[in-house]
Amino acid sequence: MLAYIVRRTAYGFVVVLGVLLLLFALFFLYAEPIEMARRAVGEKAPPEVLEQWVVNHGYDKPTWWNSESPGDTMLVDHFRSMLTFDFGRSDADDSPILERIRAGMGPSLSLTLPIFTVGVLLGVGLSLFVAYFRETYIDRMGVVLCVLGMSLSILLYIIGGQFLIGKMLRWFPISGFDASPAVMLRFLALPVLVGLAEGLGGSIRFYRTVFIEETGRDYVRTARAKGCGDGRIMARHVLHNAMIPILTRVVVSIPFLFTGSLLLESFFGIPGLGSMMVDAIHGNDFATLRAMVYIGALLFIAAQILTDIAYTLVDPRVRLA
Repeated sequence: MLAYIVRRTAYGFVVVLGVLLLLFALFFLYAEPIEMARRAVGEKAPPEVLEQWVVNHGYDKPTWWNSESPGDTMLVDHFRSMLTFDFGRSDADDSPILERIRAGMGPSLSLTLPIFTVGVLLGVGLSLFVAYFRETYIDRMGVVLCVLGMSLSILLYIIGGQFLIGKMLRWFPISGFDASPAVMLRFLALPVLVGLAEGLGGSIRFYRTVFIEETGRDYVRTARAKGCGDGRIMARHVLHNAMIPILTRVVVSIPFLFTGSLLLESFFGIPGLGSMMVDAIHGNDFATLRAMVYIGALLFIAAQILTDIAYTLVDPRVRLA
């Protein structure tokens, strides 16, 4: 397994280099530094102000090659800063990007972790219940509700939740965030409920398909022939043997816990990483967007490796060579 992990890590590093090269092409070849400066400080800024902004952010260097100093280029600085996690300062307000990421991780995780944990437990539990009553009216009604929930836009969930629960019933605040433990749950309750409602339909639909597929296996027929009840078969046999597709879906979702939820954080006023990315998009903050995309790529590659390792833990037949 160690050799496999080392090999996958090496492949992942090559992928990271490719992502960094693509990021450089997208951000630095898409717009000229002077255009980036004009978007950051304003269209009517004097030329000397624009040139000073370009110099302060290191965009005055040659893009690809410097004959006098080969290592003093924007491309080399890009790779060096990303690989050493020296993200520099924001193009919008000159604030340190790494400090903003550290400050935004707490609000993002406080929102995404409950949605992720409760969503997995509810999705697996309800899909087991629906699969247990397969080919009955309960199963058909569950599928209809899941498809209906998947068909609705998340914007409808957000607006509907804010209007019904926040404005009419006044159970929770419509938007805002306070890190104090005494009131934080009140601010997080509504976005967590909206996030759960939006993702539950797709989760139940996926897990139900996996469970029903497992119920047609030979080991299920054998267990049923030995007198094992359907409830025990679903809870002990089907659930255990369906863990590989469940782990694939669950572990791959882990990187998105750290990058936050763009729409939920923006609409509910949560100062997390998702809202930070939205602000960076609106403010043409290329430095912040570059750092967030790079971190997302690293987390996704790590999640892929963890998924393969988790396979060996739930299924002894899996061998990593």
